[in-house]
Amino acid sequence: MAAAKKGAKPKACGVRFAAGFAEEGTHNHVHFDEQLHDSVVMVSKQDDGNFLVKVGFLKILHKYEISFSLPPEQRLGKSICVAPHPTLNLKVLSITSQAEGLSIKCEYTAHKEGVLKEEMILTSETNNKAAMKVVVQARVLVFPIFAV
Repeated sequence: MAAAKKGAKPKACGVRFAAGFAEEGTHNHVHFDEQLHDSVVMVSKQDDGNFLVKVGFLKILHKYEISFSLPPEQRLGKSICVAPHPTLNLKVLSITSQAEGLSIKCEYTAHKEGVLKEEMILTSETNNKAAMKVVVQARVLVFPIFAV
């Protein structure tokens, strides 16, 4: 579960190539070095009560599956869904309510170079006024296509 403190690391998180979009060969997962802090999914609660999810460095024109956890939010209740959003680059695959909070799995398309932010709005199915914004931030890079 991700702590609500700024810069806290969630225990159950990760970034990997989405199914069917492997880069080369038979390897489907992106394996990050645990020593690199920028390659770890970081979840932080903002001053306004919303969340920022930093996923580190991604390769342009690739799809990734991102998994992270959020602490429990009383204002949303137990029945939570994602509000329809116009972006094609961030697709929520699942939201699972657990004792430790929410487990969210989404698919992200790194469509252009730069620091990109895509947002999702989590809402309560029982309370129309309860909502929480989650911003997913990624650093998308163009990697060289030839080796020296």
